[in-house]
Amino acid sequence: MTNKTKAFHDLHHGAGPLVLPNAWDFGSAAVLAAEGFAAIGTTSLGVAVAAGLTDGAGVTRDETLALATRLARLPVPVTVDIEGGFSEDPGTVAEYVAQLAGLGIAGVNLEDGRADTALAEPGHQAELIAAIKLRAPELFVNARVDTYWLRLQQGSTLARAEEYVKAGADGVFVPGVTDPDQIGRIVAAVPLPVNMLYSVAGPSIAELAALGVRRISTGSLLYRAALAGIVDVARAVRDGGAIRSGIPSYREIQAITGS
Repeated sequence: MTNKTKAFHDLHHGAGPLVLPNAWDFGSAAVLAAEGFAAIGTTSLGVAVAAGLTDGAGVTRDETLALATRLARLPVPVTVDIEGGFSEDPGTVAEYVAQLAGLGIAGVNLEDGRADTALAEPGHQAELIAAIKLRAPELFVNARVDTYWLRLQQGSTLARAEEYVKAGADGVFVPGVTDPDQIGRIVAAVPLPVNMLYSVAGPSIAELAALGVRRISTGSLLYRAALAGIVDVARAVRDGGAIRSGIPSYREIQAITGS
């Protein structure tokens, strides 16, 4: 196990939850690492939209691999969102993840949602997880259960999580849950580190920690906020408005990215 991969596993068992920001390119990941975040994830929405593609459609295989190749340079562990694995064939998914592990990537996020409209059959999803763990046993597999995210078959959430735990997953991610009681029930039922998606309408980081959540992701929030910031600054330039302070200089960005 590489030092980064071990460190990433260990971050799920620290004194507090791992707050994981999700980047979409090298620059966003590099500034987050420079800010002191212990690990960086990717957001499939940001990766897809930056390439002019649709998220969740399984069409960003090459873009995701190219980004992972660049992010492997970072001094902190990186986990990559691979949507549903970009294939339904366990061997093909496992080989792709093995490529990521070979680059030095510490983890992957594998979702059971399909095209934002349906859920994978849990037994088949478990086969994908098992194949990954057979091919890249040290890599951290975060098994995402999309029942709440897609608002489908929510009653199957814990049964799906159980299947994925048995298949060898290292963590379970249930995005879309904001009710503290529901979160508490999921944490109590899952014997692995539980990941939740941060929501401005949901519990705070401290409240999630008190509920036993071990990993908190920002998902696409940072990417969407960046797009909003771009529009705000462009409007200010056009309309003669005030531009917010604290924007990094050209030289600062060059230094952070090592250019």
